[in-house]
Formats: sequence, structure tokens, C-alpha cells
Amino acid sequence: MTDKTVTFLLVEDDDVDVKAIERSLRELRIKNPLVIARDGREALEHLRGENNREKIVSPFLILLDLNMPRMNGLEFLAELRSDPELSTSVVFVMTTSKDDRDRLSAYEKHVAGYIVKSNVANSFTDAMKFIDHYWRVVEFP
Repeated sequence: MTDKTVTFLLVEDDDVDVKAIERSLRELRIKNPLVIARDGREALEHLRGENNREKIVSPFLILLDLNMPRMNGLEFLAELRSDPELSTSVVFVMTTSKDDRDRLSAYEKHVAGYIVKSNVANSFTDAMKFIDHYWRVVEFP
């Protein structure tokens, strides 16, 4: 296990969900750095250090919504996996989509997990507990 703190990149366009995740992190006393991107394009800018955005350095963990404007989550995953420098990024999908095609497509793009937001009963606390435990136990690439 690494002692280096993992930065969370939250790719989410819904302000209510962003606030819920921030609240869960505070309640759980998880102090990892949190970077917020509103869509896949903005997330790639953060990961690559483009358009005057500070580059997120490894290790990082991506929390990804699927339904977003400009570049949705599945398009983002395809771009991420095709980039040699980002292809091994650890990604958890957090979405309202229960569509089997979305789930299959996400896992085909090697996500670490697929979390349906409604399964966490309007509270992201359980999901954030899991993700906090995950980064503390798993070795990152």
C-alpha cells in the first residue's frame, strides 16, 4: 500500500450530486484532494494539464458520471483508454443509469466499479466509504 494521498477527480455536472459527495467526504473525514470537472472534456484538461488547468498528478482516482453534456462518460472512457499516459487510470462510474448496455460498455472499458446512484439511497456515504477503503488497500499503477 502506498502512503501517497490519492486525488479524487469527480466528473459530474449535477450540482446536487457534487454537494452530496462533498458532504459525504466531510462526514467521513476523508481529506483527499477533490478536483471537480463538469464533463469529460474538462476532466481530460485536468488530467493532461491543458487550457491553463493544473495537471492532476498520480495517484488519482476518477469518479465518473455517464450522462453529461459535451463529452459524456462513455466517450470520456474511450478517450482515456486510448491515451497511453492515462490508459491505466482507476475509474468508478457513479451514475443514475441502470441500463445494461451502459454497464457493459463501462466494464468493457475496464472500470473498477459501477455504482448506481439510486442504490445509495440519496446518500453517497456508503459509496464514499467503499472508495476510501479501496484507495487505501489497492496498489495504484
